[in-house]
Amino acid sequence: MSISRTGDGIPSSVSPDRHHASMTRPPFRRRKLGRRLRQMREEAGMSIDEAALVLDKKRTSMYRIEAGESRVDVHLARSMMDVYDIYAPTLLEDVRYALQPGWWTTFGLQELGYVDVETEASVVREFALVRLPGLLQTEHYMRAVFDASSLNRTKSELLNQVKVRMIRQRRLVDEEKPLSLVALIDEIALRPNIGDAEVVRDQLGYLVMAAELPTVSLRVLPRSAGAHTGQAAGAFTIVEFSDPEDNPMLYVEYATGAIHIEEEAEVSRARLLHDHLLGRALSSEDSVALIERILAE
Repeated sequence: MSISRTGDGIPSSVSPDRHHASMTRPPFRRRKLGRRLRQMREEAGMSIDEAALVLDKKRTSMYRIEAGESRVDVHLARSMMDVYDIYAPTLLEDVRYALQPGWWTTFGLQELGYVDVETEASVVREFALVRLPGLLQTEHYMRAVFDASSLNRTKSELLNQVKVRMIRQRRLVDEEKPLSLVALIDEIALRPNIGDAEVVRDQLGYLVMAAELPTVSLRVLPRSAGAHTGQAAGAFTIVEFSDPEDNPMLYVEYATGAIHIEEEAEVSRARLLHDHLLGRALSSEDSVALIERILAE
């Protein structure tokens, strides 16, 4: 389990090996590169001590490289291919990609753990209990959400947070690297609970349009379904990737931060819960019809 900053800039905490809370989680692409380098070393039949000796690295440095905590340049990658006697045609391209700063840093935002993961994801499965999924929010709804937050933001920081979230939404219509969203929304999130009536009305109208996207599956848990386990479990998100070697992640926000969970058993239980709640939700067509009825009220 690791705890890191949320897409809204909430502070980070513990990493999988229980490092101090001030340590941040290595970027996804660097962790993936580190895993690939570890696999190359293991395929070569070399221990980490043997590799460190030949590559003129300390043992601890090799651990940090393979954990994605330390950067790898193309020169070291070439040396690794020579030492391991393995030619990996895309390795240098992956190294250069891992060295690139996250696109969100352009907006002065750092350590956005969830955005880092979502950027590499192919599918997001979200259960929204009180607030609508960020990928389906209108700009005015976003601003209302950020304004309601306990975090103090300058006008510039607020603007940048909104810009980042809107850029994230483009993946839903991206032809080259589309992101699929399975949005399971409790009806309570559709009722006016943030912003004024106009903000809510525009937001609901946007949901109706978004539901038509081929990348979006929008399902609503109606009040008529009664109490459900999701009310006790709270909102959560499961992030999946196109590469089968990239394990799904569970993302859960709490009062002062957010947790990234990668343990297979934990993620599987969350997926079962999501599927269970989907089984109690309205169909996509009936979900849109409910939203339209609320709009007409």
